[in-house]
Amino acid sequence: MATIEKGREIMTLVNIFTVSADNQSALCELLVRATEETTRALPGFVSASIHRSQDGTKVINYGQWRSPADFAAMKGNPAAGTHMRAAAALATFEPIVCEVVDSIEVGFAQDRPVPPHAVRPRRA
Repeated sequence: MATIEKGREIMTLVNIFTVSADNQSALCELLVRATEETTRALPGFVSASIHRSQDGTKVINYGQWRSPADFAAMKGNPAAGTHMRAAAALATFEPIVCEVVDSIEVGFAQDRPVPPHAVRPRRA
């Protein structure tokens, strides 16, 4: 599971894919399958979180690696390369290497109620 924490010695990659609405589900399935079948077994892999935009035009992969060297080794892995080429056939993408500046969340302590503005109703 992803841990987003300031000062943690982890390389974070945010990969923003631009995709047609017709291909969004296929790209999400490909990224999940690639992570399950290949990426998660590679040295230095920490986590991947795949998100899709509600308008159907974006897929975001938030990935964490132990180090830039581990990430570079993954890019040279033949099986990972096959998955990356398949993703490139479905979408354009912009990988961004990031550093966590901070992670802020509402407290859920029993003695502190969650402010009403922090709770969003679920969509049906």
